[in-house]
Amino acid sequence: MKKVILFITMMMLVACTQAPVAEGDLSLKTIEDNGKMIVGFTEYPPMGFKENGEVTGFDIDIAKEVAERLGVEAEFVYIDWDAKVLELNGKNIDMIWNGLTITADREKEILFSKPYFDNRIVIISLKDSGIDKIADLSSMKVGVELQSSGQAAVEGNAVFTSIDELVKYTTITEAILDLKAGGIDAIVADEIFARYAVSKEANQYQVAAEVFNSENYGIGFRLEDVALRDKVDAIIDEMAADGTAIEISMKWFGEDLLKR
Repeated sequence: MKKVILFITMMMLVACTQAPVAEGDLSLKTIEDNGKMIVGFTEYPPMGFKENGEVTGFDIDIAKEVAERLGVEAEFVYIDWDAKVLELNGKNIDMIWNGLTITADREKEILFSKPYFDNRIVIISLKDSGIDKIADLSSMKVGVELQSSGQAAVEGNAVFTSIDELVKYTTITEAILDLKAGGIDAIVADEIFARYAVSKEANQYQVAAEVFNSENYGIGFRLEDVALRDKVDAIIDEMAADGTAIEISMKWFGEDLLKR
């Protein structure tokens, strides 16, 4: 009996000196208990933006459907994009969902969903322009948004030395207006914007078959929120399988751009 008591006492002492056992991942349960998931977004059409005071966009529609299938409400909070990680870790939002590019540096402080959108850098031109590959930009006036991935793509490509002029605009909207007016021959920009522009005026523009490069978009979660991330991934897979996500892509881009 004394040996048993001694053994129990020793085990209790060992337990007291050990580090406390980490609590389980409650990220999904917390969302379900709260009855809502808070999504951080910024002004980035057509992924997420405000129109007539209403939050709208491709990512917004996908997030709303995910929330519905989770049985919770989706709440959208406009954030300063530069402070997105602070907003996430401060638990002001549950996820960052607005055309968030997956990078190695970001993966050090953000837990990413599976890539759901492949955003490439493409060439937009007027219908029947004959521009279908990068080499076709030779001797042409090419528009880009200042300090954009489109500008970097052109300047980093061999075609840059052969174009007539690289015209830089403050906004991509200005470039579109100049393209319409004949001031430039083509625009190099994010595919998400290009497809959105084409879907609005299908008879006006075309997107070249050859692209410059690509980057993947993902949803950003806190590093420890694995259960929530996995559930959202599973729901988006369901939405792709049953056609719901494709319908949303068709609504915003006129075609299925969902990455699988």
